Amino acid sequence: MKFTLSWLQDHLETTASVAEISDALTDLGLEVEGIENPAERLGDFTLGKVLHAEQHPDADRLRICKVLTDEGELQIICGAPNARTGITAVIAKPGTYVPGIDTTIGVGKIRGIESHGMMCSEREMELSDEHDGIIELPSGEVGERFVDWLAQNDPSKIDPVIEIAITPNRPDALGVRGIARDLAARGLGTMKPAKTAHVEGQFASPITVTIDDDTRQNGCEVFAGRLIRGVTNGPSPDWLQKRLRAIGLRPISALVDITNFFTYDRNRPLHVFDAGKVRGNLRVHRAQGGETLMGLDEKEYSFGPGQVVISDDEGIESIGGIMGGLATGCTSETTDVFLEAAVWDHIQIASTGRALKINSDARYRNERGIDPAFNMEAVDLATQMIIELCGGEPSNIVVAGEVPDVRRAYTLDPARVSSLVGMDIPESEQRQTLTALGFRMEGNRAQVPSWRPDVRGEADLVEEVARVASLTKLVGKPLPRAQTGVPKPILSGAQRREQIARRTTAALGYNECVTYSFIDQASAALFGGGDDATMLANPISSEMSHMRPALLPGLLQAAARNQSRGQMNLALFEVGQAFHGGEPGDQHLQVSGLLVGQTGPKDVHGAARAVDVYDVKADTEAVLAALGAPAKVQILRGGDGWWHPGRHGRICLGPKKVLGVFGEIHPRILRALDVKGPAMGFTIWPAEIPQPRNQSANRGALTLRDLQAVERDFAFVVDADVEALTLVNAAAGADKTLIEDVRIFDEFIGGSVGEGKKSLAMTVRLQPTEATLKDAEIEAVSAKIVEKVTKATGGTLRG
Repeated sequence: MKFTLSWLQDHLETTASVAEISDALTDLGLEVEGIENPAERLGDFTLGKVLHAEQHPDADRLRICKVLTDEGELQIICGAPNARTGITAVIAKPGTYVPGIDTTIGVGKIRGIESHGMMCSEREMELSDEHDGIIELPSGEVGERFVDWLAQNDPSKIDPVIEIAITPNRPDALGVRGIARDLAARGLGTMKPAKTAHVEGQFASPITVTIDDDTRQNGCEVFAGRLIRGVTNGPSPDWLQKRLRAIGLRPISALVDITNFFTYDRNRPLHVFDAGKVRGNLRVHRAQGGETLMGLDEKEYSFGPGQVVISDDEGIESIGGIMGGLATGCTSETTDVFLEAAVWDHIQIASTGRALKINSDARYRNERGIDPAFNMEAVDLATQMIIELCGGEPSNIVVAGEVPDVRRAYTLDPARVSSLVGMDIPESEQRQTLTALGFRMEGNRAQVPSWRPDVRGEADLVEEVARVASLTKLVGKPLPRAQTGVPKPILSGAQRREQIARRTTAALGYNECVTYSFIDQASAALFGGGDDATMLANPISSEMSHMRPALLPGLLQAAARNQSRGQMNLALFEVGQAFHGGEPGDQHLQVSGLLVGQTGPKDVHGAARAVDVYDVKADTEAVLAALGAPAKVQILRGGDGWWHPGRHGRICLGPKKVLGVFGEIHPRILRALDVKGPAMGFTIWPAEIPQPRNQSANRGALTLRDLQAVERDFAFVVDADVEALTLVNAAAGADKTLIEDVRIFDEFIGGSVGEGKKSLAMTVRLQPTEATLKDAEIEAVSAKIVEKVTKATGGTLRG
């Protein structure tokens, strides 16, 4: 958004400098992106008087001029056709930078004759495009600064231009008056009364307007206009052209320039139709799709179904709220004009503009929001300016639809400024600020002005008060301590376990993966999912059609991608949700890990080997221990079908309480997912791990044993199908107080043990707590162990 200082002063009575205005705008949230101040680049130019001018002896178009300056008489070679005796010109002395030619003037020779400066044209000083001759001033003292002369005689040429960035929530600042209102509230001046007008119609408009029923909703809420006949559409006046050029707009004609003026002055886009080219009446409706229009930018646009357009009896003449059509555009031959002002739905303006790839000033403002209450007044104000500049006779106003009612009010709680922002602002100042911004105070209720669609609650009132008061005045204050001692932990038990699982698994050498929560149906089916309950209604792609039933398929797919790139030895893990249904709550947290390939790179000493089930078992137990799982658990078979039937184990607290599972991934699964094995994995369900009875943050007392432990080895011959866990559980149950640990350390099959038999050897650790064990006590426990194992397995003690 660009505007000039003089344009701002049309709405704001102020003596503030450009620097003060710039600082205030940025502090108010209207960030200044740039300032163009011609006076700054013209400060070194002075006035001089040509005392004598004669033809250059070696050039027909050059003249040797004797110029009186504040430094005395200088000789300047000039090629301008109007360089002659007696004129007052603008002089660039040696050392002066000339912006229009990007050159610093020095002393030089032109065709053998020295020149000590330059007499400048307007284009060379970037004042205009005029370059037919040097500047001739009707008055001025020799040595006077050119900028001082301009300030007295033609201040528009050194009018500073300010450019600000507008956030989407501040459409009111897309008009110069809205910017002036913010500055007045800050205290940088006083708002001037807004111009008003009421133009009586002289006749009934021959053009009527209608809005289709399906377009009133989310299309066009009100469409107003009037015919003005007998206008003369010539060039706009000099003051209007200068303002438009200053902000980067090209003056076109008086009628078009007037609409552009209101677009920037009051954030009120308008449109003028050449009424002589309109056939019949105007209708606002939705396009059927496939219609075309040649826009004012001389590009053809094709409409999609539902886009809002304006048509006469013969076809589409304008893109509603975005751009007019070339066929009904105003030219120098226009004598009758139909002026239009409407309130459009900002969402459909944005979608139509994006679809047609049009970026116009009208679209930019209509899609952000304009003041709907200003709609009818804008018609009268624009009519008045058209009559003043172009003449003509206005008709009565014709209206379709109704101006939307945007009235709303919120309660101002003065204490909330302190609680929300941390600033202590008196209530009287808060009310004064809101009043200056256009809010109407009724008791403690603030009526929101129609041009502020962004104010939607009590907190927005606080924001307005704070930004006008300046957030730079906010002083940091330490918060009082809410309590003494150690604060209560913020994370829940489940969140702490998730954090511990991540750290522990990473410390074991695994790399964390974050995979998508959805996978393809085939992969989901391999792990017990892939049904309709977990199918996505609108998947991103066919490879992401279902919610994942487990984390392992995503890890296996990641392993396959890495193997295809030459990374064969992998240790991956993920902590995340898996889904066993499609309803809210049908998910559970898992910790899954995957080992693929070998334990390390190839080694001359043969240290590298293929990963096996014992590697992943050790890692699973380490993670469970870190999560607080009990030390005494059972390892059972009976895992799901994606585990190798003989090389996996479920870690349980009883047959139904499963904490986790580990083992080798079934070869069938590896083939389906194109993973080169061997591959070992584990899955842990943290929610199944019992919470500790003692929730204190303190650690328990360290228990040290000062009595010597005793270990005894036993070997039993049992049937080949007897599981080692059966022996371990039987031995541990012989004396739960005394027996601390039972471990299998050897398995022997064949030889002397016989067909269908095997020998399992185990170590039992006895840890006394009250007195050193005697031989008799050790023998008694040993006998009980033999008895328990024999009874549980049917085996015999190996001699």
